[in-house]
Amino acid sequence: MTEFGYTMMCEQSPPDALVRDIQRAEAAGFDFSQISDHFQPWLVEQGHSPYAWSVLGAAAAVTERIGLMTYVTCPTIRYHPAIVAQKAATVGILSGGRFRLGLGAGENLNEHVVGEGWPAVGTRHSMLSEAVDIIGALFDADEGATVNYRGDYFDVETARLWDRPDQRVPIGIAVSGADSCSLAGRKADFMVAVQPEAELGEMFDAAGGAGKGRVGQIAVSYDEDRAAALKRAHEQFRWFGLGWKVMADLPNPDAFDAAAQFVTEADVEESIPCGADVDEFVDKIKPFVDAGFTEVGLVQIGGAHQDAFLGWAERELLPALREL
Repeated sequence: MTEFGYTMMCEQSPPDALVRDIQRAEAAGFDFSQISDHFQPWLVEQGHSPYAWSVLGAAAAVTERIGLMTYVTCPTIRYHPAIVAQKAATVGILSGGRFRLGLGAGENLNEHVVGEGWPAVGTRHSMLSEAVDIIGALFDADEGATVNYRGDYFDVETARLWDRPDQRVPIGIAVSGADSCSLAGRKADFMVAVQPEAELGEMFDAAGGAGKGRVGQIAVSYDEDRAAALKRAHEQFRWFGLGWKVMADLPNPDAFDAAAQFVTEADVEESIPCGADVDEFVDKIKPFVDAGFTEVGLVQIGGAHQDAFLGWAERELLPALREL
């Protein structure tokens, strides 16, 4: 049966609000949670971008059951993979083994800020592959052993994780095409995707992912006033339909605003459920279930609208989704 999660969207809420929201999501009965890891928002209208790893530590402290997961972290430019391994191991301990590490090749939006440039897509995938190897080596090293690594993009010298959770932190890799599906199938414990495309799962399975989990995500805009929900979705998520080939390369919120200037409310309405009609939400979430996703995380658009959404989800949406 597909499980359903709640997304802490760092780009639309301050850190203290995110921590309060995850507490409420756990109480509402969501099965797991996801958190975005960005240096800046997609659009100025979203208005926030706190440090996801600090939020994760606080979330681990104030929750007891709900799973935690990065969706996703780029372990190649803004962060060195050895540091990502240390962060993941720490949150794994703080959460009592509830944390999973979702990884991806990143976006220029977040990675260019450290002044190292933005590599071509093939290079980014090669860098991610090396990073996964380093993180896995640090997770799996014998007790007391150190890791040395010399790669094309990263070096690691006598590194050791002094604190590791009892169970290895599962690693997921974000996919959008054949190359990333191949990498995920070979090296990940689960697949991450934002498009409900069965072909992605098929390529993942063919590369070694058969029997492993598939975690999806969809934006939603709950509001009793459907027009207000649609307006908010367009204001804050009109970038969402640009496609990863565009989204990965744009450098700042102003660029996303320019790229999405011709996206209409009608365009947004096609993919994002808006309003308070449970059937519409179920119909637009169901393609992930049909495509074989084992978990689907929901992103409620609008930082100030989380509590109303969570109450409605507990009463109406989650029971309906669990009937799928």
